[in-house]
Amino acid sequence: MSIFIGGAWPYANGSLHIGHIASLLPGDLLARYYRLKGERVLYVSGSDCNGTPISIRARQENVDAAVIADRYHNEFSDCFRKLGFTYDCYTRTDSLHHHRTVQEIFLSLLGNGALYEKESRQAYCGHCEQFLPDRYVEGVCPSCSSRARGDQCDVCSAILDPLDLIDKECKLCGHEPEARETAHYYFSLSSLQSALEEYALDNGSNWRENAVNLTNRYLAEGLQDRCATRDLPIGVPVPVKGYEKKKIYVWIEAVSGYLSSSRLWAEETGEDWKEFWKDDTSSYYVHGKDNIPFHTIIWPGILTALGGLKRPEHIISSEYVTLEKRKLSTSQNWAVWAPDLLERYHPDSIRYFLIINGPEKRDTDFSWREFIHSHNGELLGAFGNLVNRTLKFIEKSFGGTISGCPDSVIEEEIKSLYIQTGALIESGHFKAALETILAFIRHLNKYFDEKKPWISVKQNKEDCEKVLFTCTLAIANLSVILQPFLPFSCLRIQETLNLSAEEWAYFQQQVFTVQDVKPLFERIDPERIDVETERLLK
Repeated sequence: MSIFIGGAWPYANGSLHIGHIASLLPGDLLARYYRLKGERVLYVSGSDCNGTPISIRARQENVDAAVIADRYHNEFSDCFRKLGFTYDCYTRTDSLHHHRTVQEIFLSLLGNGALYEKESRQAYCGHCEQFLPDRYVEGVCPSCSSRARGDQCDVCSAILDPLDLIDKECKLCGHEPEARETAHYYFSLSSLQSALEEYALDNGSNWRENAVNLTNRYLAEGLQDRCATRDLPIGVPVPVKGYEKKKIYVWIEAVSGYLSSSRLWAEETGEDWKEFWKDDTSSYYVHGKDNIPFHTIIWPGILTALGGLKRPEHIISSEYVTLEKRKLSTSQNWAVWAPDLLERYHPDSIRYFLIINGPEKRDTDFSWREFIHSHNGELLGAFGNLVNRTLKFIEKSFGGTISGCPDSVIEEEIKSLYIQTGALIESGHFKAALETILAFIRHLNKYFDEKKPWISVKQNKEDCEKVLFTCTLAIANLSVILQPFLPFSCLRIQETLNLSAEEWAYFQQQVFTVQDVKPLFERIDPERIDVETERLLK
């Protein structure tokens, strides 16, 4: 089977924070799992370098937009590498390749009758003497009365038109924009209403509840045609005579990155990208709650209009992450930034906490107290303890070599763990999968304690050897089962055991040799809780 995984494209206008990582991490987990299963996987994403937020940041710093895009694209790439993300292609939307693909898509939509020209009123700032991109207009949401941008309300998820905002103002100068007539292309989304209703009905069982509810709401309200071009300072030029100074709107252009990155990967590897866009492909789209309509309405609508390409099947849409019970705020610097976090903490500690505490069904909170206690109590106290005490015992009392037959009950539990965990991962229940694995680890620790190998090594060495062999066999298999979650630690285990287990299947051998056993995790001093909390408050 071919597996396509698309990770959302973060805006290259500021550093990644824990909310971004929490929403994107499931993509890497899926990619690693399916590769272990022997499936053909294409896992793609990139940096959104054409968005209005980049133009705003560039104006604030008085530099060219390319300087901002380069800075954060490079930083994103570095963070994803340090966190162990295994993208097959991580690119950027300001690349020539992406521009060409988006223009081809635009012309195909035009040729298929999905785009039409229309004069419309759009926000224009007389003080700045320019039409304003939607995110340059801020005001009060007409649906819920919250403060909102001109494209979308983050509170009620309403998709907005800037002119609908109450008390609107230009984000650049603070003046109230006016409405002016301008010609643009529009995407005929309303004509796809019935097709997208049928699509949502067919695929909804593979979506998270927030995606189902929000999509049904948009469909019930009735889909509206959307402007497909804009008077933007940066972006993909419209490939139509008379429109050369206008840009293809980011809501069409950014989601098209899934296709452009697939084609780029094919060019670089000599592989066939079309294999991952056929109907028999299993596709996963991984993103945050705020991106739901773009992945369940907009991108499926574009693909429906294009024809012949697989539409999103599994929607892995995360809720939000709060910080110390407060909403993350980049403007107020109320965030834990990924580059900063990676400087001081093990990437598997970060991955573990953001999965076991993942915002799969509801908003979850990141607190320094919980993060450090989670590392010390679960990663170190349960998993690290099992690995260290088992392998150290073998190194000390058996000369580094252990052999024998495992406890048959534990052996069957290991086999069952592959099946349970795999099913949970494939259905997008990553937190439950990790909790299931952790329960088995606790069970093994209890088994170790009850069998008391430190006593049986003196009284019945054969019983002691069986217990240690059973635990070592379990640890070897855990290094496979936990690989999608904790890749760095699992590699350490396999190096210590001199093995290479790269298949999602029960692993067995008669003899294990251990070498150079070192603690899998270091304890974090609980005093760090106060230190980190104080840093955050500053």
